[in-house]
Amino acid sequence: MASPLSANNLLAALRDEGLTVVEVGDWRTHNRNARGPWGPVHGVMIHHTATRGTARTVALCRDGRDDLPGPLCHGVIAKNGTVHLVGHGRANHAGEGDDDVLRAIVAERALPRDNEANTDGNRYFYGFECENLGNGDDPWPAAQLDAIAKAATALCRRHGWSARSVIGHLEWQPGKVDPRGFTMSSLRERVHERLT
Repeated sequence: MASPLSANNLLAALRDEGLTVVEVGDWRTHNRNARGPWGPVHGVMIHHTATRGTARTVALCRDGRDDLPGPLCHGVIAKNGTVHLVGHGRANHAGEGDDDVLRAIVAERALPRDNEANTDGNRYFYGFECENLGNGDDPWPAAQLDAIAKAATALCRRHGWSARSVIGHLEWQPGKVDPRGFTMSSLRERVHERLT
C-alpha cells in the first residue's frame, strides 16, 4: 500500500528521471478529491488522448468536458516528450475497472483479462494522457515513447514498484482500446530495463 507522492515529490521524480516538465496553472491543487479519496496508489495508467495539438490537448486534460470535469489525468505527455502536469490528486482518467486486475497489480503478477467494471480506478492510479489520435496511424515519436517510459519508471522507482505496476487503460476497463499504436508489454519491457 502506497500513499500518493506529494506534488513536490512527483515533480522531482519526473525531473530526476530526465524529463522536461511544464507546470500548468494550479496543478498542485487541481483535483477531484471532493468526489472521493485518492490513494492508496498501486500503479501508473497510460492513455491516449484521441486529440491533435499539444495546447488543445493540455487544455482539455486540465479542464475536462461538460460531461467529465478535469483534471482528466495527472500529466499530459506531448509528441515532443514534454510532460505537462495538469493535476495532483484524484483525476477523472481510469473510471470503473476490474477488481481482479487491481489485485494482480497489487501483487505484481501477470494481468488477467479485464471483463468487468466494478472498481473505482481513479482512486488507485496515477494517470498519463499521451497526445495521439489513437487511430493506429498517428505516429508515436521516439521522444514521446521515451518520455512515457521515463514517466512510468519515475513513479515505479519512487514507490519501489516493478514494471508490472504499469498498465494501459485497455487492460483495466472493458471496451477501452488505449493506448493504441504500441503494446503495453513493450512499454513494460522499457520500464524494466530502466529500473534495472
